[in-house]
Amino acid sequence: MLELLVLLVCGSILVSGVLAVCLGNLMPAMISAGLASLFAAASYVLLAAPDVAMAEAAIGSGLATLIFLYAIRRTSGGGDDRG
Repeated sequence: MLELLVLLVCGSILVSGVLAVCLGNLMPAMISAGLASLFAAASYVLLAAPDVAMAEAAIGSGLATLIFLYAIRRTSGGGDDRG
């Protein structure tokens, strides 16, 4: 059962990572990247590494996402940057 749950969380990491790359708008792409980091923290918890999970949740999905969202908001407003 645990293996199935780990596979489901890892699949969610892949899906949100692909979404982060494929989305044209910066704001949803950055939120999707933060979600991938949050799923990574959940997988670390499932794999019995709570110290790594806390660091990933605090820095990866928390602090880094907030800094990037603040920078996107201050520079381009999160609009479509394809041309």
